[in-house]
Amino acid sequence: MNAIFTILIVLIIIAAVLLVAVVLLQNGKGEGLASNFTAGNQTFGVRQTADILEKITWGLVAFILVVSIIASFTMTSNQGGIDVTRQIENAQTEQQPAFPTAPIQQEAPATENAE
Repeated sequence: MNAIFTILIVLIIIAAVLLVAVVLLQNGKGEGLASNFTAGNQTFGVRQTADILEKITWGLVAFILVVSIIASFTMTSNQGGIDVTRQIENAQTEQQPAFPTAPIQQEAPATENAE
Protein backbone atom coordinates (compact mmCIF):
# COMPACT_ATOMS: atom_id res chain seq x y z
CA MET A 1 0.00 0.00 0.00
CA ASN A 2 0.97 3.56 -0.55
CA ALA A 3 2.16 5.57 2.51
CA ILE A 4 -0.12 8.50 1.66
CA PHE A 5 -3.09 6.15 1.40
CA THR A 6 -2.30 4.71 4.84
CA ILE A 7 -2.05 8.18 6.38
CA LEU A 8 -5.37 9.19 4.84
CA ILE A 9 -7.07 6.06 6.17
CA VAL A 10 -5.74 6.79 9.67
CA LEU A 11 -7.10 10.35 9.41
CA ILE A 12 -10.49 9.01 8.34
CA ILE A 13 -10.60 6.64 11.32
CA ILE A 14 -9.68 9.42 13.76
CA ALA A 15 -12.31 11.71 12.24
CA ALA A 16 -14.92 8.95 12.47
CA VAL A 17 -14.20 8.41 16.16
CA LEU A 18 -14.43 12.17 16.76
CA LEU A 19 -17.68 12.28 14.82
CA VAL A 20 -19.18 9.59 17.03
CA ALA A 21 -18.12 11.52 20.14
CA VAL A 22 -19.55 14.81 18.87
CA VAL A 23 -22.84 13.20 17.86
CA LEU A 24 -23.16 11.63 21.30
CA LEU A 25 -22.57 15.02 22.89
CA GLN A 26 -25.48 16.68 21.17
CA ASN A 27 -29.20 16.16 21.53
CA GLY A 28 -31.93 17.97 19.63
CA LYS A 29 -33.99 18.68 22.74
CA GLY A 30 -31.18 20.25 24.76
CA GLU A 31 -31.06 17.29 27.14
CA GLY A 32 -27.82 15.81 25.83
CA LEU A 33 -24.37 16.10 27.28
CA ALA A 34 -24.12 19.61 25.84
CA SER A 35 -26.50 20.83 28.55
CA ASN A 36 -23.91 19.86 31.18
CA PHE A 37 -21.44 22.38 29.77
CA THR A 38 -23.55 25.39 30.64
CA ALA A 39 -22.69 27.39 33.71
CA GLY A 40 -23.74 30.82 34.94
CA ASN A 41 -20.51 32.54 33.91
CA GLN A 42 -19.70 30.40 30.88
CA THR A 43 -19.14 32.15 27.57
CA PHE A 44 -21.26 29.72 25.57
CA GLY A 45 -24.94 29.25 26.19
CA VAL A 46 -26.91 26.09 25.54
CA ARG A 47 -27.91 27.18 22.05
CA GLN A 48 -24.40 28.32 21.14
CA THR A 49 -22.92 25.03 22.33
CA ALA A 50 -25.42 23.13 20.20
CA ASP A 51 -24.57 25.33 17.21
CA ILE A 52 -20.86 24.69 17.65
CA LEU A 53 -21.41 20.93 17.99
CA GLU A 54 -23.55 20.95 14.84
CA LYS A 55 -20.88 22.84 12.90
CA ILE A 56 -18.21 20.43 14.13
CA THR A 57 -20.42 17.50 13.07
CA TRP A 58 -20.91 18.82 9.55
CA GLY A 59 -17.23 19.72 9.32
CA LEU A 60 -16.17 16.20 10.26
CA VAL A 61 -18.63 14.71 7.78
CA ALA A 62 -17.27 16.92 5.00
CA PHE A 63 -13.70 16.06 6.03
CA ILE A 64 -14.39 12.32 5.90
CA LEU A 65 -16.08 12.67 2.51
CA VAL A 66 -13.27 14.69 0.94
CA VAL A 67 -10.46 12.59 2.39
CA SER A 68 -12.22 9.38 1.29
CA ILE A 69 -12.40 10.64 -2.28
CA ILE A 70 -8.75 11.70 -2.19
CA ALA A 71 -7.76 8.32 -0.73
CA SER A 72 -9.53 6.52 -3.56
CA PHE A 73 -7.41 8.43 -6.08
CA THR A 74 -4.16 7.69 -4.24
CA MET A 75 -4.64 3.94 -4.37
CA THR A 76 -2.11 2.32 -6.64
CA SER A 77 -3.10 -0.47 -8.94
CA ASN A 78 -0.98 -3.58 -8.76
CA GLN A 79 -0.04 -4.33 -12.32
CA GLY A 80 1.68 -7.56 -11.32
CA GLY A 81 -0.75 -8.32 -8.53
CA ILE A 82 -3.57 -10.80 -8.40
CA ASP A 83 -7.01 -9.64 -9.42
CA VAL A 84 -9.45 -11.82 -7.53
CA THR A 85 -12.49 -10.97 -9.65
CA ARG A 86 -10.75 -11.95 -12.86
CA GLN A 87 -9.59 -15.20 -11.30
CA ILE A 88 -13.16 -16.03 -10.30
CA GLU A 89 -14.46 -15.18 -13.78
CA ASN A 90 -11.74 -17.26 -15.44
CA ALA A 91 -12.37 -20.20 -13.13
CA GLN A 92 -16.08 -20.11 -13.88
CA THR A 93 -15.58 -19.96 -17.63
CA GLU A 94 -12.97 -22.73 -17.54
CA GLN A 95 -15.14 -25.03 -15.47
CA GLN A 96 -18.43 -24.56 -17.28
CA PRO A 97 -18.83 -23.60 -20.90
CA ALA A 98 -21.21 -20.78 -21.68
CA PHE A 99 -23.38 -23.01 -23.88
CA PRO A 100 -23.11 -26.61 -22.74
CA THR A 101 -23.66 -29.21 -25.40
CA ALA A 102 -25.86 -32.22 -25.05
CA PRO A 103 -24.08 -35.53 -24.61
CA ILE A 104 -23.59 -37.43 -27.81
CA GLN A 105 -25.79 -40.49 -27.97
CA GLN A 106 -24.12 -43.47 -29.48
CA GLU A 107 -26.16 -46.13 -31.10
CA ALA A 108 -25.97 -49.48 -29.44
CA PRO A 109 -24.50 -52.19 -31.63
CA ALA A 110 -27.18 -54.33 -33.14
CA THR A 111 -27.31 -57.81 -31.75
CA GLU A 112 -28.14 -60.59 -34.10
CA ASN A 113 -30.70 -63.06 -33.02
CA ALA A 114 -30.39 -66.29 -34.94
CA GLU A 115 -33.91 -67.34 -34.53
